[in-house]
Amino acid sequence: MDVARILFAGGLSCMMFLPMGAQVDLASQRKEVKAFMSVPGHKVDHKGVIINPVPHAITVDSASSLYIGNGFKFDSKTLSEFSGDISTVGIPTADDGVRVRISYGDKNARKKGVRQVSGAYSLTINKKGVEVTAYDKRGVFYALQTLRQLIDSPVGRDKNLPYVDINDYPDLKYRGVVEGFYGNPWSHKVRLSLIDFYGKNKMTDYIYGPKDDPYHSSPNWRVPYPEDQANNIRELVDACKRNHINFVWAIHPGQDIKWDKDDYERLLSKFNMMYDLGVRSFALFFDDIEGEGADSHKQTQLINDLTRDFVRKKGDVSNLRICPTDYTELWANPKPTGQLAIYGEELNPQVEVFWTGKVVCSDLTPQTLEFVNSRIKRPALFWWNFPVTDYCRHIVMQGPAYGLDQTLTQENVAGIVSNPMEHGEASKLALYGVADYTWNVAGYNPIDNWERGIVNIAPEAPEAYRLFAIHSTDTQKGYRRDESWETTTFAFDNYTPEQFEALRDEFSRIEVVPQKMQSIPNKGLLEELAPWLEEFGKLGKRGNRTLDLIKIYEKGDDRTFWKAYVANLMSDDERKAYDAHRSGTMKLQPFYEDAMYGMMAEFYKKVSGVYPKQYSASDSIDTIPAYQFAFDGTPETVYHLEDALEFDRKEGASVVTILTGEPTGEVSVVQFDKNGKELSRHKLETPYTTLPLSVPAVRLRIEGRTDIYEII
Repeated sequence: MDVARILFAGGLSCMMFLPMGAQVDLASQRKEVKAFMSVPGHKVDHKGVIINPVPHAITVDSASSLYIGNGFKFDSKTLSEFSGDISTVGIPTADDGVRVRISYGDKNARKKGVRQVSGAYSLTINKKGVEVTAYDKRGVFYALQTLRQLIDSPVGRDKNLPYVDINDYPDLKYRGVVEGFYGNPWSHKVRLSLIDFYGKNKMTDYIYGPKDDPYHSSPNWRVPYPEDQANNIRELVDACKRNHINFVWAIHPGQDIKWDKDDYERLLSKFNMMYDLGVRSFALFFDDIEGEGADSHKQTQLINDLTRDFVRKKGDVSNLRICPTDYTELWANPKPTGQLAIYGEELNPQVEVFWTGKVVCSDLTPQTLEFVNSRIKRPALFWWNFPVTDYCRHIVMQGPAYGLDQTLTQENVAGIVSNPMEHGEASKLALYGVADYTWNVAGYNPIDNWERGIVNIAPEAPEAYRLFAIHSTDTQKGYRRDESWETTTFAFDNYTPEQFEALRDEFSRIEVVPQKMQSIPNKGLLEELAPWLEEFGKLGKRGNRTLDLIKIYEKGDDRTFWKAYVANLMSDDERKAYDAHRSGTMKLQPFYEDAMYGMMAEFYKKVSGVYPKQYSASDSIDTIPAYQFAFDGTPETVYHLEDALEFDRKEGASVVTILTGEPTGEVSVVQFDKNGKELSRHKLETPYTTLPLSVPAVRLRIEGRTDIYEII
């Protein structure tokens, strides 16, 4: 028998160190201020007209409508030129449908008052049918996307559309996504799904630079893609073309580049290989590297040489883009000798330069743009590390896209590309906002966009998805985001009946969210969210049990309370599962933890006469024998009894109170006299047990298997 002997008095003087959680691979980079800004904006009643991005100018005549139940009729010339766009967007066609007239080009655009920028268009719906005028073919595509959204809007459910007049254009040239996160790669299926999503929301760029792709980075950036992967690239390029998206293939050679003629030829050869796969836009990433690859002068020379030898010679290749090694103010050298200033002096002025802002995960502000633009001598292309979670994998980011200054113009910033999560389908909610902001900067409304995005992505279960999303936003470190802004929690001993019932209702709704989300047909999204939804449902149950426990505590029945308290504690496995897939970190889980501790502390004082001991962050747990947790003055720590625990009677003690978990099998308390003779044996049948001590008893032993929270 494994017997441990200690003094019943049991006060511990050794210190406890509470170990920090394991640091993620980007911990050294993620040094953002741990503060958060409340989500700006408000929900808007759009009168059933839902368009994303929100148009710059729209007039709706709800008193008049056009019946579209028979579909839409395009003339033969239009069908010949735009059949691909019509098919991609999903506009229903019919010979007896509503007439659609399409024109585009500088002259037509000027006549209609359409901006002279790529993607600008006007859309008119009246008794004559539908008229589209666009600056270019991309603008035609966007107008058709707007028409499709009108058809799908609540106002189109009866097959009638109100008369509308829309004049619209994008504020920023580049509006897109960079697949640049660390972690599990997107599947080919998810990439294709996202490209269609980009097209529907009028984005321009998909930058392919997954950290997991060895043919993008070391060691195989010099090597051709295997045939199957090359075919996937072709398919992605084709999908982008259908959606008027620039497929930008990025290469990350800086880890082992030699800066010699051979490596230059290999790089040029790789670019030609990608060109043959249909790629017409390229980027070079020199992020997250050290050593020779970070040489600023050699980076600029390489980009300039490629511009001369590849971009200009091909004739149909877009200007190159580069991610510098100094991509954030956090570590950028601000001096004229720094990389950014060298870029400004030496880099071809047509090359676009990425920038992440003040820190790695950063808001977009005029100040950070002034910092970089004044040095690189061009508007930066903002690489927004949102909703990426490669530094906080315990969450799936579902909050609004905000933190973007709304006074910026093309003069300040070339565009914005969002770096999403490894969970591609779950990233769509944030990207819905990115698309909206980059199109209509001054008119962007984060809350309203988020509300619309939820319905757009999960129209079958918007309430359930919204409830999950509003509690799944805070990173807890680094780039903090507001969370649970509609929820009011309270202390276990300070609340109103209204507050109690409101929180009860919320936890009850949370419990059934996993079930209600199953109605969503997007199985990819459900698969990504599955572990978080499971833990979210558990959080709802845990919250409801805590509310029940508060009422039990208020009745003053110590035995009933302790049993219910122990039942509501999170096991090690439950804690591990929650820590891996957290939600409700700002209010809901803290409510559970604070209420549980508060009730336990008051209960312990009632039983023992003193408040439980509180360990500090400087205390050390590693040097304490585990069995001593049964006597350390706090039920927060637990000793897992596997066999037996023997201890001396405290002088003057007449009773012993034992706080345990539910006994596993038979657990007994045995009292002995000074000669080791057994005086009594009592079977523990409940988690809360108070036993009188025999007068001659000097030693006690607990036998069996159970968790011992405290012996008092």
